[in-house]
Formats: sequence, structure tokens, C-alpha cells
Amino acid sequence: MAKKHDHDQEHDDGHGGHAHGVSADADRRWLTLALVLIAVFMSAEVVIGVLANSLALISDAAHMLTDVASIVLALVAMRLAARPAKGSYTFGLKRVEILSAQANGLTLLLLSVWLAYEAIHRLIAPPSVTGGLVLATALVGVAVNLVATWAISRANRTSLNVEGAYQHILTDLFGFIATAIAGAVVLFTGFGRADAIASLLVVALMLKAGYGLVRDSGRIFLEAAPAGIDPDVLGDLLVAQKGVAEVHDLHIWTITSGQSALSAHVLVEASEDCHAVRRDLEQLLATGPGITHTTLQVDHVGSEFQGLLRISGREETETDTHCDDAHGPVHRPALHEH
Repeated sequence: MAKKHDHDQEHDDGHGGHAHGVSADADRRWLTLALVLIAVFMSAEVVIGVLANSLALISDAAHMLTDVASIVLALVAMRLAARPAKGSYTFGLKRVEILSAQANGLTLLLLSVWLAYEAIHRLIAPPSVTGGLVLATALVGVAVNLVATWAISRANRTSLNVEGAYQHILTDLFGFIATAIAGAVVLFTGFGRADAIASLLVVALMLKAGYGLVRDSGRIFLEAAPAGIDPDVLGDLLVAQKGVAEVHDLHIWTITSGQSALSAHVLVEASEDCHAVRRDLEQLLATGPGITHTTLQVDHVGSEFQGLLRISGREETETDTHCDDAHGPVHRPALHEH
């Protein structure tokens, strides 16, 4: 019997799931630049929004407050995730980044509910809005958010943590564009409800971005297979390799953004070299789906195989009870039983 354990190997040559071409220090610099821009403008926008009696500006400012929180959370998560694995945290604190992304998604969803309520109330009873002040502030907001969006786009957006902060800023950019249009409408036509309509457009964008972040982070927390990888298809691919008799207990999950992992129990024909088969499978996983963090338990066909045949109902035997509780489909070359 041979077991392969690949513990937290970092690959910076572009072939592994950990490399992304942007250093963690560079990520932090870009995020910090965006943080300063957003925080300074947000403070000014709150004052102007109150003076102009504009819900669109106040809603943008409230969203920018969550932007500030999301970037701070992303920076903290990056530092925690960089800590080495030790003690009871055998993967380190890499999942903190996913927790940060989920928190960003939830804040977007919760804030959108409050803003939707306020916007609907203002549609029914529109207040007086200073259109010129709204338009000027929104145009400055567009410029600030363009720079902030560009800064975060320079960071590693394959990280769900960074993507969460990016979605916050991008939603703000679209929101300021809508607010600028609303300000122009109020200024030139006197149609006060345009401010509330712009707020509802921002709400729709927030719901879309928030749902996407919660969905993607939730899949990682629930140990779902990475997007784009079908475990059944991958199991059939593994079992089709020379010398492989069966693959079961196949698990594929995401540790953190860009770092997928796989474990499986592989049964090899008695005449084959199980070590060579294991190396071939690892190479296949690395070059195909790009999974380099693998744990393969490789055994020759024997009593374990008889025990699995008994589970499938094809043969009654009490030879061995190993893997009686096999998780998921059992993949075999000829039968491909799922």
C-alpha cells in the first residue's frame, strides 16, 4: 500500500493553483490606495447629501461606508490568510478570505433592503432635491470610483476576498453614474422622483453583486466542487487511466480562492506499480483541471475490492469490511457505476 500526502505545497511557477502573478504586498498597496480615496470622498458626500436632501447621494455614501469596511476586512483577511499552518489549523487561516467575501456579500444584501424601502417611500412622496449639487457631487464620485475600481482591478481578483471588495466599488461606480443622471434630470426637468429611481437601480446592482458573493463563498464553505469541475467526469477520467481498477471516496473542494484540493482512494491492478500509477494520476490532475494539492490513497486490488463488490450487491462476501461506507459514486473502467 502507498499513500501520497501533498501538504500545502506552494507553486509559484504558474503551474500550481497558488500562483497569480500579483504579490500579496502589491495587493495590499492597491487596496490601501482605494481605501483612502473612498474614505475621503465618503466623508464629504455624507455632508453634501444631507444639504442637498438627496437619498441617492446618501445611499451612495452608505454604500461607500460598506466599501470602506469591505476593504479593511479584505486587508485584515489577507494578513491572517498569509499566516503559516500550525496547531489545530492545518490549512492555516486561508478560509478567512472566504469569510470576508461572504461578509461583503451579506452587507450588500442587507443594505439593499434598507435602501429599497427608503427609495419606495420617496417614490410615493418625493421630497425637494437640489439637482445641481447632486449632479456635481455624483460626477466627482464617478471620477473617484473610476480610480478606486482601477486600483483594485490591479490586485489579484482571482481571490474571492479581493473580488468582494471590487464588487463593492464597481457597484458604487454604476451607482454614481445613475445618481449623476438623476441629478441632471432633477436639475433640468424638476422631476424629483428621478432621485429615488436612481436609488432603486443601485439597489438592483447591490442585490446582484451580493447574491453572487454569498453564492460563491457558500459553495466553498459547503465543500462543493470548484466551478467548472464535474466530479463524475473527473472520476471517469481517472479510472480510464492505465492500471486503475477503481476510484471511490473521491472528494474535490476549494480550500480558498485559486487553491483546489482532491482526495481519493484508488485501487490498482495487481500487476501494476501503484507508485507509478499514483504519479501519473497526479500529473494528469495537475495538467488537466489544475489540481496540485492532492491526497491519493493507492492500494492494489485485493480484499478491499471484494468488500466494495459486496457493497454494490454484485457479490456477497465477508472477506473485508474496508470502505463499507464509501462516500459518493464508485468509478470502474468497464461499468462506470455512479
